[in-house]
Amino acid sequence: MGILNVTPDSFSDGGVHTDIGAAVAHALRMESEGADIIDVGGESSRPGADPILSEIEQQRAIPVIRELRRQSDVLISIDTYHADTARAALEAGANMVNDITAMRGEETMAEVVAEAGCPIILMHMRGTPKTMQTETHYDDVLRELDSFFAERVRFATSQGLRREQLLFDPGIGFGKDLEDNVRLIQGITSFDRSCCGLTAVLGVSRKSFIQKIYPSDRPASARLGGSIAPLLFTIERFSPHTKHRIYRVHDVHESAEALAVWMKIGEFIPCPGYTEVMSDV
Repeated sequence: MGILNVTPDSFSDGGVHTDIGAAVAHALRMESEGADIIDVGGESSRPGADPILSEIEQQRAIPVIRELRRQSDVLISIDTYHADTARAALEAGANMVNDITAMRGEETMAEVVAEAGCPIILMHMRGTPKTMQTETHYDDVLRELDSFFAERVRFATSQGLRREQLLFDPGIGFGKDLEDNVRLIQGITSFDRSCCGLTAVLGVSRKSFIQKIYPSDRPASARLGGSIAPLLFTIERFSPHTKHRIYRVHDVHESAEALAVWMKIGEFIPCPGYTEVMSDV
């Protein structure tokens, strides 16, 4: 899943792809490099970010989605917790929703997704991007997230969504400190009770925990090595019950190359495609 931020203030690439032409060109480049999905976001979720109106979010994201769909059949995800933005994006050609609030931000999101019959990523986050890093204490982060996902799956299915539509993301860097981020990556198989059979989404690309492990004064965009390391670690840790895995990355070519070489060296046979889960979209 290639990250396409069309925002002026995202933590590592804010302002780079605010022009429609530049944004679509970057999406097509990521597709050519191996991205199965393009995740378009019109609102920054970096720590401390202020919320914006959904109208502004749509002004940024919808024209990009519409033009990308005109030029490509690649799967498109809309990164939003606003139900009206999700609906507009799906109408413009998006295939799925990536909701950092797991449908807690706006419960009407469930209605939109149920009507569309599309996949939705349920991500764990405490508070909001503005406040999340003030709420980082967990007695047992793995147990608490397992309970969280179990509740969210129950809510989703009670609203008419099928389990097959649900994906889960532990939300690395969203309301967690360094040790809890590391524990989540180490314990990625710990959600079999709540998420058995669901597609897992892991987003570690360029995040600040990398800089905390390996301090550097280089910019976030230079954290490629630290971004790839968790991908290689987790690919063998994912439970066999987790049929599909999606890695959400900024650097598609380098990430795909690293995974391909790692699997070849380890004599792994890649699964036939991360997009099978989307076959009925």
